[in-house]
Amino acid sequence: MDKRKGEVSVPRAIIRPKTNNQITAPELRVIGVEGENLGVLSLAQALALVRPGEGIDLIEIAPGAKPPVARLMSFDKYRYLQEKLEKKARRAQKTAGIKQIQISARAAQNDLMIKVRQLEKFLGEGHRVEIMLRLRGRERFDKGRAHQKLKEFLQMITTEYKMLAEPKFGGRGMMTHIAKK
Repeated sequence: MDKRKGEVSVPRAIIRPKTNNQITAPELRVIGVEGENLGVLSLAQALALVRPGEGIDLIEIAPGAKPPVARLMSFDKYRYLQEKLEKKARRAQKTAGIKQIQISARAAQNDLMIKVRQLEKFLGEGHRVEIMLRLRGRERFDKGRAHQKLKEFLQMITTEYKMLAEPKFGGRGMMTHIAKK
């Protein structure tokens, strides 16, 4: 997260589930050490199953359920599994994005080949790619030539792709979106 002027970074709140004597619900649906359902038990019965010498705690994992769900397991193992799930979720969020490739209407063939290699790298990584053909000055009025230049660039791409959007004019040029098939 970018820190802007005047912003104070606030650490994420650490949410700890209730364990053993912190649990206040009168009845709990208890899941055993091996993942088996032990049924609905009173709090006293559930606490009797706790084995602190073996590192087995009663952890409330779904406090909003009726009745709340608790599991018998090591608290350290529970924390480890939760952190692992969070990391996996963060990794999944970052995977797909939109990358942009800008080309000029006056770009030489070799320059376009460099852009094609970069575009194929993006497609190989699973990104969607926005191709922007920048038009300057009088180039904006010759739309047929711009269309032809973009078509030539798309024909240079060797990776199979699908067009997500037809080429359209807007802003300072012409753009289209593509993704890997």
